[in-house]
Amino acid sequence: MTKKIAVPTTEGVLDAHFGHCEKFAIVEVEDKTIINTTYIDPPPHQPGLLPPWLAERGATDIIAGGMGQHAIRLFNEKGVNVFVGAPKLTPEELVDGFLQETLDFNANYCDH
Repeated sequence: MTKKIAVPTTEGVLDAHFGHCEKFAIVEVEDKTIINTTYIDPPPHQPGLLPPWLAERGATDIIAGGMGQHAIRLFNEKGVNVFVGAPKLTPEELVDGFLQETLDFNANYCDH
């Protein structure tokens, strides 16, 4: 199964504030193996813009530190799974832990 897992990053690690990250890492996965990571610049922040923007780029899953409930709902409406409460690691470390089911998700640190 092929997946594209998006991770908001700043300086190469997870940015806890999803909507204001420096870049998105798009980690491509084939049968639980990371095959490629690319970084893309996000558009200027506007509420509700990122869910359709990432879905159009093929994102199947999002790993984030925190995210508002409205954004989570918009992603889910586009068929994109959202996982919040991730620790501050590199995108590859996050995705590998996610694939191996060893990644611990804590509280969603965004309340708006």
